[in-house]
Amino acid sequence: MPPTQRRGATPKAPITSIPVAEGDDPWTAEEVEEIREELLAEISRMEKAIEVAEAGLADLFEDGGDGAGRDPADVGSSNFERDQEMSMVQNAREMLEQAQQAYRLFEAGHYGICESCGQPIGKDRLQVFPRATMCMACKQREERR
Repeated sequence: MPPTQRRGATPKAPITSIPVAEGDDPWTAEEVEEIREELLAEISRMEKAIEVAEAGLADLFEDGGDGAGRDPADVGSSNFERDQEMSMVQNAREMLEQAQQAYRLFEAGHYGICESCGQPIGKDRLQVFPRATMCMACKQREERR
């Protein structure tokens, strides 16, 4: 048994198991490694972005008070900033979840397969948007709903 594989663990899928859509060139080892590194970098970026945004949000809540004695425009501006910061935190969390899910699929040997239709996502799409878990057709269909 190879030293990197634990007893009972599922072996990692070989590079050739990443599917390609009709007309796509097969994945090279370098391209696969680029995708893996990009997913890990995205996870790290999103974790840092969430940290920064949550710190900013905490500051806004501490400084916000209840608005008593403050100009209504200042209160409105503070509320707007707080809402914007909360939206940014939520967006970063969603992007982090997408990147983590894509990386889990990558490590499990299921990366590049549309979670909706089961067909290959497409090499071009994955190179542009590595955290994609759906092919373009299924993603467009989902967004129309």
